[in-house]
Amino acid sequence: MRYAFVLLLSLTLLSGCQSAYYSAMESVGVHKRDIMVDRVEDATEAQQDAQEQFTSALEALQSLTNFNGGELEATYERVNAQYEASADATDKVSDRIAAIEDVADALFEEWQEELSLYSSATLRRDSEKKLKATRASYQKMLAAMHRAEAKMKPVLNTLRDNSLYLKHNLNAAAIGSLQGEFRSLERDIQRAINDMRTAISESERFVAQLNHNS
Repeated sequence: MRYAFVLLLSLTLLSGCQSAYYSAMESVGVHKRDIMVDRVEDATEAQQDAQEQFTSALEALQSLTNFNGGELEATYERVNAQYEASADATDKVSDRIAAIEDVADALFEEWQEELSLYSSATLRRDSEKKLKATRASYQKMLAAMHRAEAKMKPVLNTLRDNSLYLKHNLNAAAIGSLQGEFRSLERDIQRAINDMRTAISESERFVAQLNHNS
């Protein structure tokens, strides 16, 4: 049974058709609402990982402010590794947000269409009210996620610039030039982390509301 489920899931993923994927998942009892919760939780985890990665990148650059000589190549490798890891973390967050938007479109479209199937006006109004509230909560969460995502881009650009500058200017003077940018980068990273924390809080509220309406 487990093998058949994995095979079915693999085939639908390979097809690249999200509607087929959702149908396949529903056939084994996993509904769009469940997928939505899982993807929001995945995005939360990705944002938490990004916070930790940006903090690590900041610490690597902070070491430049105390640079008193040493192996410049090793310094570049350390900074570049942090940039690449930060780029991966940023891409992961963006991918998770896109996945949420995809299932949200499918979920809300289905919910809206099924309102017309009610024979009870009272139940239809109640479901419509919950749909409206859930959409509002979702939009608030999504806006918070996109704000955090937008704050990550300037940080990533600065990390890339610093890495490139070190790569082509492996000398003490280059280290001194980058030291002056540290305070600005520190502020940008803190703003990005603060926005990610806000997005995570909105995600937790949204999941709680979605579970309450289920």
